[in-house]
Amino acid sequence: MAKNKRFQAAEAAIEPDKSYPLADAVALLKQVPGAKFDESIDVAMNLGVDPRHADQMVRGAIVLPHGIGKETRVLVFAKGAKEAEARDAGADFVGGEELAKKIQDEGWLDFERVIATPDMMSVVGRLGKVLGPRGLMPNPKLGTVTMDVGNAVRENKAGKIEYKVDKAGIIHAVVGKKSFDAEKIVDNAAALIGAVVRAKPATSKGIYLKRISISTTMGPGITIDPSSVPTAA
Repeated sequence: MAKNKRFQAAEAAIEPDKSYPLADAVALLKQVPGAKFDESIDVAMNLGVDPRHADQMVRGAIVLPHGIGKETRVLVFAKGAKEAEARDAGADFVGGEELAKKIQDEGWLDFERVIATPDMMSVVGRLGKVLGPRGLMPNPKLGTVTMDVGNAVRENKAGKIEYKVDKAGIIHAVVGKKSFDAEKIVDNAAALIGAVVRAKPATSKGIYLKRISISTTMGPGITIDPSSVPTAA
């Protein structure tokens, strides 16, 4: 893919083969030429795991200190008192069979997070082929299958993100917007890296954090020195 002048200018400002302290990497990222829109800030981590083995799968969720700068639309499958609790907490859509039917029959996917109470999983389970490939299937390990729907809704509206290592052993996650203050981007990135470090499988041997980089949506990656992140040291 051809690189435009803006990308080339940003790339020229980054020293090749250099690992930057996190704060310096963020400062540089904010200085380099950007796109005409408010780009997302992405962190990528290459881990020393083999995701083909279930005991080396790294997956989790974390509420970032400063959110991601984007409104998260939350759908909740619940009934009775839990339905009211979800609405009071700010859920965008709440219901049961009627929402499942809308997703199945109309292909409706106007939401970014799905939460369900355990008793509604028999309904949600039928949507596995639609929600699963999009990473929207509720999961108790991620706190999206729970009786505490009020707290789950508030966390997700506040900026809770999920992360999962891919087949290549890499985790990609958004940690904010370029318009954020540098300190907020540093805080969010450090929180994510710390969560991934704490999720290290016991079976992972050798170097766990092999490489960390940060970039804007349309910009080149800047390599981060893991030792500069207290939670990663």
